This record gives sequence, structure tokens and C-alpha cells, in this order.
Amino acid sequence: MSLVDTVRNTLVPVNKEGYRFIAIFFVVSLVLGFLWEPLMWIGFLLTAWCAYFFRDPDRMTPIDEDLVISPADGRVSAIANVTPPEELGLGSEPMLRVSVFMNVFDCHVNRAPMSGTIRRIAYRAGKFVNAELDKASHDNERNGLVIETRHGAIGVVQIAGLVARRILCWTSENASLEAGERFGLIRFGSRLDVFLPEGATPRVSVGQTAVAGETVLAEFGSAKGPVVSRRG
Repeated sequence: MSLVDTVRNTLVPVNKEGYRFIAIFFVVSLVLGFLWEPLMWIGFLLTAWCAYFFRDPDRMTPIDEDLVISPADGRVSAIANVTPPEELGLGSEPMLRVSVFMNVFDCHVNRAPMSGTIRRIAYRAGKFVNAELDKASHDNERNGLVIETRHGAIGVVQIAGLVARRILCWTSENASLEAGERFGLIRFGSRLDVFLPEGATPRVSVGQTAVAGETVLAEFGSAKGPVVSRRG
């Protein structure tokens, strides 16, 4: 293996959205170092954390149109049947919602849970309460995508959190997405909700760790029942 390959496999790529923040952290660290040297080292540690926050590793996404893949790294915080946000236009009937909460140490790049065409993108301003709370789905600032898939329309909602102050979405209406493809990012702690139509069976449990682009959240067309888990 060449030196270049070794470096590429050791260092995780950083998303370009993070370059500006990393540079700011680094410059501030140098300035603080002129005031008191220990502050510079603390600043360098925070700069390293910033680079870690904006990491954007490659993922191995399962190729199966019946699978719903996690759109975010984090912890599965809720699985319930609830009415989707009105702005998505998915109707007033409850849909299966799987929520993934991202803390400030999780990778925050968001990925498409299924392949399809984006039918709608709807942004809604709101509050910035703790994204782990159930009311965050309705009260917080959010950006929702409706993706038309072979199993019908699904909703993917980026929700700002207590610390998050910027939701980024890199795609547009009528664009096509492949499962696992990057479509956005939320800065500094947040949550992703996935709304699924009838026929989807959860394949995760509350409290389970999910990996964006890899973990199967739910499955269509399966005769198997809900996942049963145990702590161990």
C-alpha cells in the first residue's frame, strides 16, 4: 500500500461546509495563544473537534429498494405512528415515523433513506428546543423532503435542535436521489424524522445506534414481525 493510500484510509474526509469553521477555530486558537499559551492548546483541541464534527466518510449502502436506510448517524429516539407535518402534503392519516437523534459528536451529513424523485421540499421556521423532545417535530425549525419511491411517497425531515442554527439542503425538487446519497447537513446537534407509508416494518429499536447510509431502519414487503431486542 502506498503512502497516499495509507493517509487516505487513515484520515476521514471533511465535508467542504466545515472548512470555514475549522479555519475560524484555528485562527482564534492562535490569537488566544498570544494571550495565554494554554488557551491555544485548548483551542487546538476544539479545532480538532470541529474537523471531527464535519467528517464525511464513505458508507456501504445496501442495494435493495425494499429497505429504508438511516438518513443520519445517531440514536433511534422514537418509533411511532404519527401525523406527518402539514407542509409535506402527505395527508392527515398517521404514518410510521422513525426518528434519529444526532448529538454534537455524530457525523451530521444527511443521506437519502430510499431511491426516488424529490416531489417537494418544504422549509418551515420554528423554535430551537431540544431535538430529542417529541414536540420538536412540530415546534422546531425544519426542512422536509417528500421523495416518491416505488413504495409511495416518504417524508424525510431535517429538524434543528437546541444548538443547531443552520439546516443545509443540497438538492432540489424533481431531482433524483439514490439511497445513501448525500442531500444535506445540519450544524451542531439535531434530528432526522423519516415518515413511511403503510407496508413498512421497523427493523430497529428505540435506543439503537444508527449509521447513515448503512443501518436499515425499516423494510417493505416483509412477512416478518417487528424487531425484538434485548440489552446485552
